[in-house]
Amino acid sequence: MPFSKAPHPSRRFASGPFPLPASRGEGIRRALPAIALLLPLLWPAQAQAAELNGAELLLPWAVPFLGILLSIALLPLLAHDFWEHHQGKIAAFWAALVLLPLFTLFDSATATAAIGHAIVLEYIPFILLLLALFTVAGGIVLRGNLHGSPAVNTGLLAIGSALASFTGTTGAAMVMIRPLLRANDDRKRNAHVVIFFIFLVANIGGSLTPLGDPPLFLGFLRGVDFFWTTEHLFLETLFLVAVLLVMFFILDSIIYRQDGHSKPDPTPDDERLRLSGGLNIVLLGVIIGAILLSASASLGTVRILGVDAEIANILRDLVMITVTFVSLAVTPKADREANAFSWEPIKEVAKLFAGIFITIIPVLAMLKAGQNGVFAPLVALVSSADGSPNTAAYFWLTGMLSAFLDNAPTYLVFFELGGGDPQELMYAKEMTLTAISAGAVFMGALTYIGNAPNFMVYSIARRSGVNMPGFFGYMLWSVTILLPLFALLTFIFYM
Repeated sequence: MPFSKAPHPSRRFASGPFPLPASRGEGIRRALPAIALLLPLLWPAQAQAAELNGAELLLPWAVPFLGILLSIALLPLLAHDFWEHHQGKIAAFWAALVLLPLFTLFDSATATAAIGHAIVLEYIPFILLLLALFTVAGGIVLRGNLHGSPAVNTGLLAIGSALASFTGTTGAAMVMIRPLLRANDDRKRNAHVVIFFIFLVANIGGSLTPLGDPPLFLGFLRGVDFFWTTEHLFLETLFLVAVLLVMFFILDSIIYRQDGHSKPDPTPDDERLRLSGGLNIVLLGVIIGAILLSASASLGTVRILGVDAEIANILRDLVMITVTFVSLAVTPKADREANAFSWEPIKEVAKLFAGIFITIIPVLAMLKAGQNGVFAPLVALVSSADGSPNTAAYFWLTGMLSAFLDNAPTYLVFFELGGGDPQELMYAKEMTLTAISAGAVFMGALTYIGNAPNFMVYSIARRSGVNMPGFFGYMLWSVTILLPLFALLTFIFYM
């Protein structure tokens, strides 16, 4: 068998057409592939589930995971229209390449528990948090006119960087990008303002809490304390944010003067700065409170799809759903229109991450096998001669893969490679987890595809008339500015 050294055949599922009357509608027909993939999850798991043994799995099990990541990275650039119309089908295809062998080669209890762990304990909480933050942030509007002087721009970047750890990088980017663009719409050269915005607000600023960036929330779901990253990444984040803000102020001042601008004077048409959507700020507090309570409360467990789910976590997820509906009900339509609010970004994330969380299951099992698995060479890369973790290697390998793939699954890969035990990683191997977290969050800024908000900001800026650089043009900026800073960061904190 190509997928396993020790297969455990149990049940083969016959496939065949499922014809529907035309009256049922095209929507149901389109849903059939997704329903077919979910059917195995409903199969009763009578036997005691055994954990997937990663030492028995061969490299072909990793192909679907690599395939979906490469699809996300390359297809939007190489086949944009095809990707936009078929991304859900592409994600389902790669997921099927894991689901079908799992239920064919392993007993149903083991396969169901593996899928249940990924969906119930990780994917559902992950996507519900993103949904709640996305909806709440979409109802917060910064109105008014600002003049994009170097001081004002630097202040907006600083505010956005601070906001990112509490509303998420996506939320902060969507709240702050339009006021920043309005402030600079009369400047001849303003692409650098958006580039630094991506560096700071869409990436580095989101490093202090699990709310800030998806990789950190995945760590929280794995057992990392809520304020662990606040304590362990604070100095690194402060260093990068401070240096980048100073660099930006100097660069923006030079360009501002070269383009013939002077200190702006207020005009009668200026609208005073004000914040709309105050109730959504309260709802943001509810989200934070629910997460903190779920981490501290012990209300027992309930068994779902072969895994034990904490009741406190289920209640947290219900709060996320409630917050989403309340935000939609209390936010004036004009506020969402001012933010050009659309469900498309979160729908795209939901579809793609469903595929990612399924395809990563065998990869995590193989990584958990360590030296006994097929990823033993990767283990060697992040280990020193004496077998101890190489902190700098964890930072750079996590970071460089995060730049070109997606930083959330990359974080999970190296989290598992570091041992996968949150207690051990938080204390005995705290520098390893710090390096993994920093690499995933910080280096997502190196490309447009490193973190979800990057391309969203790029798209909004281009539609607003900003002459943004292309994929490699942006990389010229990021490599020139960020890589020396990351090298200095490594020397100061990880050597």
